[in-house]
Amino acid sequence: MRSLMFLLVLVIFCSLQMTSSATIAIESENSKCCMEFTKVKIPVRQVKSYYWTSKCKHAIVFQMFKEKEICVDPETLWVNSHVAIVDKRKRV
Repeated sequence: MRSLMFLLVLVIFCSLQMTSSATIAIESENSKCCMEFTKVKIPVRQVKSYYWTSKCKHAIVFQMFKEKEICVDPETLWVNSHVAIVDKRKRV
């Protein structure tokens, strides 16, 4: 009886470990690791979309129309206006 209970606990523990690591794997595929930020102001017409990332550094990643991704510092003045313009495009 004790070995059956131990086996049951072991199976539950292993299944929890597998499901929690699966979410980490999915998140890491979609997130870019930003080690440094661009210092150049990007023209907003070239920005297709954006996403937030907290891997390596807290940043916004702009996805460009030319299939390029650029890390920017969310504290930079022009970044918030670019995010607002891209959000407006999505609503229309």
